[in-house]
Amino acid sequence: MKFFLIAGEPSGDRLGAALMAGLKALSPGVRFAGIGGPLMQAEGLESLFPMEELSVMGIAEVLPKYFALKRRIAEAGAACLAADADALITIDSPDFCLRVAAIVKQARPELRTIHYVAPSVWAWRPKRAQRMARVIDHVLALLPFEPPYMTAAGMTSDFVGHPVVAEPLASDEEVAALRARAGSGPMLLALPGSRRSEVTRLAPIFGETLRILQHSHPGLSVVLPTVPHVAALVRQLAADWPIHPLVIEDAALKRAAFRAADVALAASGTVSLELAANTTPMVIAYDMHPVSMWLMRRAALIDTVTLVNLVSETRVVPEFLGKDCRPDLIAPALMALLDQSGGRAAQARAMSVTMERLGQAGEPPGLRAARSVLSVLKPLPKS
Repeated sequence: MKFFLIAGEPSGDRLGAALMAGLKALSPGVRFAGIGGPLMQAEGLESLFPMEELSVMGIAEVLPKYFALKRRIAEAGAACLAADADALITIDSPDFCLRVAAIVKQARPELRTIHYVAPSVWAWRPKRAQRMARVIDHVLALLPFEPPYMTAAGMTSDFVGHPVVAEPLASDEEVAALRARAGSGPMLLALPGSRRSEVTRLAPIFGETLRILQHSHPGLSVVLPTVPHVAALVRQLAADWPIHPLVIEDAALKRAAFRAADVALAASGTVSLELAANTTPMVIAYDMHPVSMWLMRRAALIDTVTLVNLVSETRVVPEFLGKDCRPDLIAPALMALLDQSGGRAAQARAMSVTMERLGQAGEPPGLRAARSVLSVLKPLPKS
């Protein structure tokens, strides 16, 4: 059995690697081709080209790379068809992945197409599910309330749980070692994103926020996890921060940092679930190109972008988005969490509910996803 997989960013790489491990456990001898990052490559994938080329978000950010991405779409579609795979599995990154799926479906309508991570039609652009159903047969959903949206659009779908519930936490010894390196004062975890556009836009805002915090919390230490493809940029931009951060790339150190931190300042995204798994209180701050942000706000169907707020059905995690992504607004929210003066207990309760609803203590999501994939590999009915 052979699968062609496509992931476009680090979160998708983690999903893909866990799925691949699950498929290998359930179907020994399975083979893989496609596009992925280091984790998927460690599971046996030889990436067609560097995954980082696809890590672009926002209309204004995509436009300069439009023709390069268009070439990669055609290249990926041709490679999938040449691979003679049993199924195409696309992982998040819908703007790229669904275009590849369209090429593949047009050439081989009988080939099963599976998309991992349901589109957030409950958040914005609800018609995306119907458009997706033209080229996707089956959806692996991370959130428990998503499958009905997919089946209503004409696809099959399974809730497979979120991989964050199966990721190992750092040991007490690893946490103590990191704290010794970071300093004795309270620790702030800075998470300005994994895309170059995110880091470039958010790092200066995070730095100015730290300048405000430095006066109220002079012993504050900062840990800044990053990923290899933006590590040099992160170090360059953080060099001007008033509190010199401990920049880390090692996976074990990152796990320790998530558990050791007293508070986190994070970009919007799945990172909020990683923080929730470690019960680390957080403040979310995010901005993008004004055109992209304006379009997103006009299309939004919900009043929060933070997954902890959504899954727990609360609004306990503070958000500062777009024009509100300002140091003078962000810093007081962080101070309140650092001073134990508000929000920590409410966040802890919401995090617990979130982890339970995402499948904590159940079968690992990667294995559940693999079972779901194998269950749909049956011939499509003739039209």
